[in-house]
Amino acid sequence: MQEEFSRLELLLGADAIRRLQDAHVLLLGVGGVGSWAAEALARTAVGHLTLVDFDTVKASNINRQLPALHSTLGRPKVEVVAQRLLDINPHLDLTALNLHLTPDNLPGLLLQRPWSHVIDAIDERAAKVAALALCARHGIPVVSSMGAARKTSSDGISVVDLSETSGCHLARLVRKALRRLGVTSGIPVVFSPALPDEPQAEATPETPGERRPMGTIAFLPAIFGIKCAEHAVSAILNPNKPHPNTGTPHHAYPESD
Repeated sequence: MQEEFSRLELLLGADAIRRLQDAHVLLLGVGGVGSWAAEALARTAVGHLTLVDFDTVKASNINRQLPALHSTLGRPKVEVVAQRLLDINPHLDLTALNLHLTPDNLPGLLLQRPWSHVIDAIDERAAKVAALALCARHGIPVVSSMGAARKTSSDGISVVDLSETSGCHLARLVRKALRRLGVTSGIPVVFSPALPDEPQAEATPETPGERRPMGTIAFLPAIFGIKCAEHAVSAILNPNKPHPNTGTPHHAYPESD
């Protein structure tokens, strides 16, 4: 056993550590939510990680994203996160893909191998919906992050079935889109029921053609990411145990529409 995971072994036991080291988690997005999920997975002895993101570090990321430092501005986020994770665990089998996820390229990624778990931290709604629909159709264990922006309170953040969410604009849009594709339940999501706070300043797009940015605070995306990692680790260690807030086993998703 690696010394850096000795305290984890005291808590979980050697068999659990072996299962985590054998697991391969796919993390879609390593920004405000995904970077914290990646950190938690690396520190929880997950042995194989594939990270996917196409963005570079910007100054506006510094208030909430793990890879964002003044020294990393302009660098690909997956590159920065990968370097950090390998410093945490040099034995980690890590693949970092600088790739813009789209509905067209997601099938090739999601269906290339049997993933132990997928964490969806995608910002763009079309790609997010496509990823979740593929996971539902093919029985791929997944947990998805809903909206963490425009909120300041962590009260009520939990993992529930997507069909049970409320008070989250993103979740409502994703539910509606998935329903059109025949997916109505079976997708665990991290969400906050808190209504969004009103912006206190006028927002302008950071680059031409982008949507107006939404206000964020450091701890909300971090909590969402940690909750995603917690769910994935629990599913790896207890694949047949029903999640208390969804009532279904971690791996039980409809195989087709």
